[in-house]
Amino acid sequence: MAQVFPLVFLTALALTTALRAWLALRQLRHVLAHRRSVPAEFADRISLAEHHKAADYTTAKTRLALVELGVDTALLLVFTFGGLLAAFDQFWRGAFAGPGYGHGIALFASIGITGFCVGLPTALYRTFVLEARFGFNKMTPALYIADLAKQLLLTVAIGGPLLLAVLWLMGAMGSLWWFYVWTAWLGFNLLVMLLYPTFIAPLFNKFSPLAEGEMKTRIEALLARCGFASSGLFVMDGSKRSAHGNAYFTGFGRAKRIVFFDTLLDKLAPAEVEAVLAHELGHFKHRHVWKRIAAMSALSLAFLWLLGQLIDQPWFYGGLGVAHPGTAMALILFSLVLPVFAFPFGPLMSWLSRRHEFEADAYAARQAGGGDLVSALVKLYRDNAATLTPDPLHSLFYDSHPPASQRIAHLKSA
Repeated sequence: MAQVFPLVFLTALALTTALRAWLALRQLRHVLAHRRSVPAEFADRISLAEHHKAADYTTAKTRLALVELGVDTALLLVFTFGGLLAAFDQFWRGAFAGPGYGHGIALFASIGITGFCVGLPTALYRTFVLEARFGFNKMTPALYIADLAKQLLLTVAIGGPLLLAVLWLMGAMGSLWWFYVWTAWLGFNLLVMLLYPTFIAPLFNKFSPLAEGEMKTRIEALLARCGFASSGLFVMDGSKRSAHGNAYFTGFGRAKRIVFFDTLLDKLAPAEVEAVLAHELGHFKHRHVWKRIAAMSALSLAFLWLLGQLIDQPWFYGGLGVAHPGTAMALILFSLVLPVFAFPFGPLMSWLSRRHEFEADAYAARQAGGGDLVSALVKLYRDNAATLTPDPLHSLFYDSHPPASQRIAHLKSA
């Protein structure tokens, strides 16, 4: 197995990378082939110049994704067969006089910092060049650095203790450690959902109560019709980072909050905002959030069980260029290897997500009117420069929402 696994992994990596590159090239060709004219169903609402902008924005993002694909694949090979993981492991074993909690946390930090540094150039390019070129970026370098500093502090303050707990459970709970880790991970995610609206999100954005007026009156009436109780209606200053707009509700129980980006309120009429919120409430009414949590929980349990079968197999480590087995190294290797084998199954999750989107759209059409939601969606497609003509196969793998033409057609039929 020690001789076979490297070949299996390299074959899977080559096939997955080739598939992702092929999908990106299909997207480029398809979007550019339909750049010359606006689809007939949108011709009365989207100008040719706006259609050109969406096509150019999509192709620019796709080309950057191809660059990131090459960088990520190269980094994965350097980590494994290039010996960088083994070098980090050896260094920290010497620094901490052998494996242990300090060694494990330092190993994770080394991998995280390396990945961050390698990905920083494309991240900066995306924000300050690509997004700025199309008029979306509003973030200053100072704000970008401040956000990074806050994210680092949160990672250390929250991620550090969580990682320590996981490593302890892996070492102390015997052969069923994967079940205890899954339980802790599930509890952690539910706790974050509870705390995020009131303690984490305000570290990055300012949330102000929605002002009195027609908008608030409409929304409160909608909430009453839908039987949705929240802890408040808030406007988020999303415009200080981006011109993109959105609305969402977050948290659960008494901590549920409804949040509107200020950019969304500036672009949509009150009836359209009501329709967008009705769509979000449709997710709540159909229990989509809990269904997705259940699906992700089942997947994470299966993945942790699989790791439990691999953690004591020397070929798993040796086949990826690592000489010394260990709990921290097992977690790192598994997190690096899993996406390579899991990517072909992406359409299954996209299918589930799209089904939920159609159900939420249908709910919104009943509660607030399909015409207003169609109008709002067209404005959002236009203002966010979302392509109206994605490649169907690329969309099947990557898009959690149905293509614009399908979504609008479903709403009109409803």
